[in-house]
Amino acid sequence: MKTYLVGGAVRDRLLGRAAGDRDFVVVGTTPEAMTALGFRPVGRDFPVFLHPQSHEEYALARCERKAGRGYRGFTVLATPDISLEEDLARRDFTINAIAEAEDGQLIDPYGGVADIEAKVLRHVSPAFAEDPVRILRAARFMARWASLGFHIAPETMALMQQMVASGEVDHLVPERVFQELNRALGECTPSAFLRTLRACGALARVLPEVNALYGVPQHAGHHPEVDAGIHTERVVDAAARIQPGDSLIGFCALTHDLGKALTRPTVLPAHIGHEHLGLQALDALCARLKVPTEFAELARIVCREHLNVHRMKELRTATVHDLIARCDGFRKPERIAHLGWACEADKCGRRGRVQAPYPARERLNALHAAAMSVRPRELDLSGLTGEAIGERIRRARIAAMAAIDSAPDDTAS
Repeated sequence: MKTYLVGGAVRDRLLGRAAGDRDFVVVGTTPEAMTALGFRPVGRDFPVFLHPQSHEEYALARCERKAGRGYRGFTVLATPDISLEEDLARRDFTINAIAEAEDGQLIDPYGGVADIEAKVLRHVSPAFAEDPVRILRAARFMARWASLGFHIAPETMALMQQMVASGEVDHLVPERVFQELNRALGECTPSAFLRTLRACGALARVLPEVNALYGVPQHAGHHPEVDAGIHTERVVDAAARIQPGDSLIGFCALTHDLGKALTRPTVLPAHIGHEHLGLQALDALCARLKVPTEFAELARIVCREHLNVHRMKELRTATVHDLIARCDGFRKPERIAHLGWACEADKCGRRGRVQAPYPARERLNALHAAAMSVRPRELDLSGLTGEAIGERIRRARIAAMAAIDSAPDDTAS
């Protein structure tokens, strides 16, 4: 029985990055022997155990055989005669197929160390093509490491393109697509996720609403980058820069302009009403990928309201109040802060505006805070019922907003 540290912990140390969870492979033993040593079994599809003290994961060395379509279409064999090299061969990329023995020696049968030095993402074996999730993982790793200079090996990109052409990618489970998308949006360069999927043809299959933005022109005066798809790439990167690791803001940034793909060609490059056109496409995307409600609801708000927030300087206090109310921002105040961040990412996601100030977010937050300072229980609501109570609270909030604001008040509107 031999134990090896494998996967991300080894890779990240070689990359000079902070390592996350540590995973181990155990060679030459059985589930029964692991249990006898006090390890607790937790694996559903193959033998994985938790260490009795550290609670770190220890998996028995295993190999897999393709038995159906999709990432669940495998049979797993885990027996004492499975070698470490066989276990490493089933992994996706060479940089993830490096093991470290208990004495610190590296076992690198597939050239992962050299690929780390060359900053290349390369598949370990042709078995890569059997699991469509690996396309998403390749794109997610690029979102993480593109800033370090990583690129995908040409032969790996060719294999990914074949997987798309063969229809293997169409067997991805929706929840897994969103899981990988969510993780990619939390990385430092989410645009690389989109570019990688687009390069292999998978973006049109898994995110057709986003793919449709590429090639759609925008007015160069407002968008020097012109192409709506390129703008979306810049916006998701701006979101990652403004709110690092916040995939909720990243998802709103990704989907805020979906309506531009639905603009009638005869009116391009104008996109009048795209903030409302995009809602149907957004709903379709969220339904298909089974997007969590929190993400779907905030994305709808950002899609619908981002132009209004950009015009914040022009809006009267009552108009801002009603915008906040439409967002349910008095019951769920965090939504307004999120809306502001997403809109700032949109404004900064334009060529030449990366570091541009965005006072609209500051005004939105200040007026929201003023409105939130009003306590309905402290108002004189005697003799009022129904809608009259709501209107009294509304006027009090608008008055509080106007008291800290230099813009004109339109309480009577």
